[in-house]
Amino acid sequence: MPDTFFDAHQRATVEAAMARIIPTDDTPGAREAGCIDFLERYLSGLGYIFAKPDGSGFETLEGRSAEAWMRRVTIMRQTYRSGIEELDARARAMDGVDFIALPPERQDAVLRAIETSGGDDAPSAPADQPALQQTSTEVELPFLPLLVTHTRQGFYADPIYGGNRNQAGWKTIGFPGPASLAEVHAGRYTTLPYFADGEAEKVKEFHDGL
Repeated sequence: MPDTFFDAHQRATVEAAMARIIPTDDTPGAREAGCIDFLERYLSGLGYIFAKPDGSGFETLEGRSAEAWMRRVTIMRQTYRSGIEELDARARAMDGVDFIALPPERQDAVLRAIETSGGDDAPSAPADQPALQQTSTEVELPFLPLLVTHTRQGFYADPIYGGNRNQAGWKTIGFPGPASLAEVHAGRYTTLPYFADGEAEKVKEFHDGL
């Protein structure tokens, strides 16, 4: 199964937009962290949905689970196709070139126009809340909130999912992270000390109730 979804233009466009959401400064940004690779894998099909607990690869989805996830991926693919078309259409209307050809400040202007437009007004991901509070219903998000969500996930998720290259996202925030998922699932590593106030207790209560 190929681990890419976008064509070259689509990939460059989305990568550029991600680089404006988490820009490069004195620390790595979305481009250096490989957020586009995380997204490419996610949209490529069913091969990179759930990592195996031992960190050796990914679960094989079958039956109704596979069908449900494929519907979800298909919807997100269409959201990205439409969103990339909108980025280019707005860029051409503003400056006569595709989004990727704009300087960073003009790319910001295009993204800001989409953010403030009435056409992208479905519920958005809550950017001011801990990651656990992000919506799990990605298929309901319009293009820009979906892109922001996936940029954040590509920056901070376990590197096995294709992003967070060289643990760039974790290093940026001073999070050491586990050596592999196997460390987490074996109980040798826990992320609870890094949860926001009150969230660790909720997770403990959830697992105690299982």
